[in-house]
Amino acid sequence: MDGVPKGVPRVPEQRRPDSTPETTGPAGPAEAAALRFGVLGPVRAWRGDEPVSTGSPQQRALLAALLLREGRTATAAELIDALWGEEPPSQALAAVRTYASRLRKVLDPGGEARRSGGTATAVLVSESGGYAVRDLAEGALDLTVAQDLATEAEKARSAGDLCHARTTLRRALALWDGETLAGVPGPYAEAQRVRLEEWRLQLVESRLDMDLEQGRHAEAVSELTALTAAHPLRERLRELLMLALYRSGRQAEALAVYADTRRLLADELGVDPRPGLSELQQRILQADPSLAEPSSPAPEPAAVPVRPAQLPATVPDFTGRSAFVRELGDILSSSEGRVMAVSALAGIGGVGKTTLAVHVAHQARTAFPDGQLYVDLQGAGARAAEPETVLGSFLRALGTADSAIPDSLEERAALFRSVLAGRRVLVLLDNARDAAQVRPLLPGTDGCAALVTSRVRMVDLAGAHLIDLDVMSPDEALALFTKIVGEERVASERKAALDVVAACGFLPLAIRIAASRLAARRTWTVSVLAAKLADERRRLDELQAGDLAVKATFELGYGQLEPAQARAFRLLGLADGPDISLTAAAAVLDLPAEETEDLLESLVDTSLLESAAPGRYRFHDLVRLYARACAERDELPPSERGAALSRLLDFYLASAAGVYAIERPGDRLVDHLQPTSYPGLRFDDRHAAQDWLYAEAMSLLACARQSAGQPESLPRAIDMLWAAHDLSESGANSREYEATAETLVGAARSHGLGRAEARALMTLVNVHHVSGRFERAEEEAERAILLAQESDDLLPVCWARNARGIIALYQNRHTDGEEHLSRAIEHFRALGDRPGEAAALCNLSRIHLATGRTQSAVALARQGIDIYDGLGNSMRGANARYALGLALTQSGELGKAADRLREALEVFRDSRQRLWEGMSLFRLAEVDLAARRAALAAANAEMALTVLRGIGGEWRRGNVLTVLGRALSGIGQTGRAQVCWQEAVGIYEELGSPEAAEVRALLAPVQAA
Repeated sequence: MDGVPKGVPRVPEQRRPDSTPETTGPAGPAEAAALRFGVLGPVRAWRGDEPVSTGSPQQRALLAALLLREGRTATAAELIDALWGEEPPSQALAAVRTYASRLRKVLDPGGEARRSGGTATAVLVSESGGYAVRDLAEGALDLTVAQDLATEAEKARSAGDLCHARTTLRRALALWDGETLAGVPGPYAEAQRVRLEEWRLQLVESRLDMDLEQGRHAEAVSELTALTAAHPLRERLRELLMLALYRSGRQAEALAVYADTRRLLADELGVDPRPGLSELQQRILQADPSLAEPSSPAPEPAAVPVRPAQLPATVPDFTGRSAFVRELGDILSSSEGRVMAVSALAGIGGVGKTTLAVHVAHQARTAFPDGQLYVDLQGAGARAAEPETVLGSFLRALGTADSAIPDSLEERAALFRSVLAGRRVLVLLDNARDAAQVRPLLPGTDGCAALVTSRVRMVDLAGAHLIDLDVMSPDEALALFTKIVGEERVASERKAALDVVAACGFLPLAIRIAASRLAARRTWTVSVLAAKLADERRRLDELQAGDLAVKATFELGYGQLEPAQARAFRLLGLADGPDISLTAAAAVLDLPAEETEDLLESLVDTSLLESAAPGRYRFHDLVRLYARACAERDELPPSERGAALSRLLDFYLASAAGVYAIERPGDRLVDHLQPTSYPGLRFDDRHAAQDWLYAEAMSLLACARQSAGQPESLPRAIDMLWAAHDLSESGANSREYEATAETLVGAARSHGLGRAEARALMTLVNVHHVSGRFERAEEEAERAILLAQESDDLLPVCWARNARGIIALYQNRHTDGEEHLSRAIEHFRALGDRPGEAAALCNLSRIHLATGRTQSAVALARQGIDIYDGLGNSMRGANARYALGLALTQSGELGKAADRLREALEVFRDSRQRLWEGMSLFRLAEVDLAARRAALAAANAEMALTVLRGIGGEWRRGNVLTVLGRALSGIGQTGRAQVCWQEAVGIYEELGSPEAAEVRALLAPVQAA
């Protein structure tokens, strides 16, 4: 941060000696080498992994005094002063000798006999009337390890490697285990406690400073809030908190921190804030642009690469385009120290835009050491990629946690630029629709660059270097053809080869397909290929490539496929979605996975299919159109086209049902889904099931939308969406899920499918509930009940009643809520749906709680837990523990309430349930407030705000802000509390929520003061 000294703090006051005092004799024994000591917490010792008793408090005080001298001798007088200060006991010297003797026995048992034989050196030695601890192995004292790590972190930070510096500093801080020298008496121990605690806080401040430099401001607010409560007069922490709040978009709170600090310093010390704090306040008031973004690269997340390498593989036979390669290479290599370089390649489909861009990007990788990002924007397709979705993917690849990814396009784009600040990253945006799609995806920072490919010229992309890519020259085309086919086959038939590439219109994609066919057929000559191209041209209106030769080339490649290959090519082209997995492709083809893989790999060899990633495949958009045209023309009987898509839908539905079942044992939804003829995947592990669902999300949702126009498939598509409703709460896929749900509701309504519409409405009810749009959720649930009752479909009635009950709770309509939930319980019991019954019981518990029936609320929640635990349903059991935690909080059993909520929190995190993770943190903050732990309450509320970004809706945000304000008020940060309450009032007033009056009452005393 500007104006603040950089670097990692060293241990204050007491310096480590430059070298260990000389000793005589051989190296220490194995027992000495195995000894380890800890002073950053209780004073402890271990031999290997076995703890060693360090005796009484005074004996531990003696050991600590010797360890902290790091090999130097402490005289008897110094040790007496260290243990007792100015009033030692009369037998102090004898006591010191006794403690030393006891320590020597436990630290070096049997050592005296070995030393008399000249084979060992003592750990605790007597010297010049004093004592010392010597000959410890490297890393034997936790303090020494922490010092070494801090030094390493300082060097890394000075070298600009903030990621390594931050990680190393976290390792150093992790060595603390509670209070330093805990329970050790004496003035020396007390002085060392103060010294080492000060150093620890300096290390924490340094690490938090690096957090902010790396864009982790949202996560840092929670920790800084707790630290400022514990150390209210520490201005450096206040400064970091102000900056973290400002970068999180909370300017008013940042300024309130300054006001609170100024008031506190005046009241407690009679002084003003130091200049750095006052300067920061002024810069915030002036909206200083240099404060808005971090100055260094984002840190690496766990299990996510710090330097993404997403570029597709370059083709080994890249040919020609040398002028363009040089031109683009020069632009990219000159991006350092200048505003972001943007190059936009335009040209018809198949002209080689992607191949050229990927080739150039690979050549330029060394100029972008912080990573390369790639995305196919699907601009030529019916549904181009949404910039919000792409930014979410990019941010995750760069290490941003899901909980830190905001909801809106503008916020995601700003965070993307912030994360890239100070990094050198290349972004390849392939197949863009237009400049509007591209703009939010540009890095916008010095040293980064973007390559864009599109079929349209990006004339309205400001600052872009535009390149129009035409077909190859005859020489380049012939060279590409020769590389693929082989020099020996082309040399004797050069004229025929020129005829081939001319028939391909000199288009790289067409040349590649034609050459691949010839390379695979050793008995053909080039003349045979030329003749086939001349004879087999067809006008395929479905392909708008602008050149008939392209169509002829596709036709040639397709015409030479084996029957099984041709069938696979046709049918796979029917499926929507950005790509397709091997197992999904096997369903389309109705073949075993091994046989399917062989077919798909053979299509990859012919350049008619691309390998997007291991086990995933995709078509070039022109080839997909051609494949669909072939399916419409050649697939016999025609019903096989529908059958292939039906199998794909069955596969997704059955697999999604498998995910649902393994996550929610005993839930009857899977028994009431549409039957399938084709099986799905079987999952033995909950995490593997979740991984599959999120990996297949975009393809699964595309399949659902594709089914909207087919009345016979629509009910299965809707059931698939219901079974996959975890996607609606993921944050990453919520928008696509909602759009798909809206599409299916409209389709069911237009086709007059009441039963299907009721189920589709239930998917929307969940979407609106998660997003906090309770009025819309109520409307959709009411209509779902009517339609489901008309079609005698009890399951949607059950869940709609349950949803209306919890919505009524949120809207303070407790009588309505109790009626809905009581009827839901009856319906679930009629179906034999025990998990559904448990869900309604837990929600009814909350109604009882809201109406003052605390004991019955506890009993109802416990009934729900018993049901879930009996079924082994851990995820839903977490919801029940959440409900019980609320009831126990109100009954005053705060310890038990916190235990239940922490249990729920652990499961929600493990299950990727962001909404409920955030809500559990919020409820823990309420427990902490009730237990008068205001600092911890503030920290938990801050974490809840971070997790709930982009999910949960404004009403829930208002609730968290209200509790956060109460917690901040409890730790004396009244100005910041007022800002939180004002924001909450604004939210409630906009929503028309009655909570506004309650928060106004909180504000009144503050405003009056």
